[in-house]
Amino acid sequence: MTSTVRPARLARFVAAGALCAASAFAVAQDAPPKIGYVSLERIIRESSAAKSAQERIQQEFSRRDKDLQDLAARLKQMSEKLERDAPVTAEGERLRRQRELADLDREFQRKQREFREDINQRRNEELATVIDRANRVIRQIAEQERYDMIIQDAVHVSPRIDMTEKVLRQLNAAK
Repeated sequence: MTSTVRPARLARFVAAGALCAASAFAVAQDAPPKIGYVSLERIIRESSAAKSAQERIQQEFSRRDKDLQDLAARLKQMSEKLERDAPVTAEGERLRRQRELADLDREFQRKQREFREDINQRRNEELATVIDRANRVIRQIAEQERYDMIIQDAVHVSPRIDMTEKVLRQLNAAK
């Protein structure tokens, strides 16, 4: 029987191992390790780079979103009309309208799926850019202030080592 290690669990093991290594190095140096923490979630939520990326995405996809909303309204209107007129409509005409409605619904579903895929792809591209910029700022701070380790994912973090605000300030100032 093989066991699998979940990525989150693996990340904690790696972080714990790195912390032990940093501690061992610091003990050998007779100095406590300098450790910092950055909340990547906060960076993505609060940085001006992330906010402007979200605005760009909204502008880029607003037309398609409106088109989808219009198509959904048209689909609803056709469905209501078909249901309302069903008792007085001839069988052949009712079947033709049902096929037309089904075709329009398939087109709507396809366009909606493509829209979601496209917007998710663009969001991921923009997010990768923001994360890359944030990581450069974090590395710069780490080098300037001689951090031994900076952690981005943790179960518990003391506010004493949280440097997210400092990263946000520098990231927002960099433009």
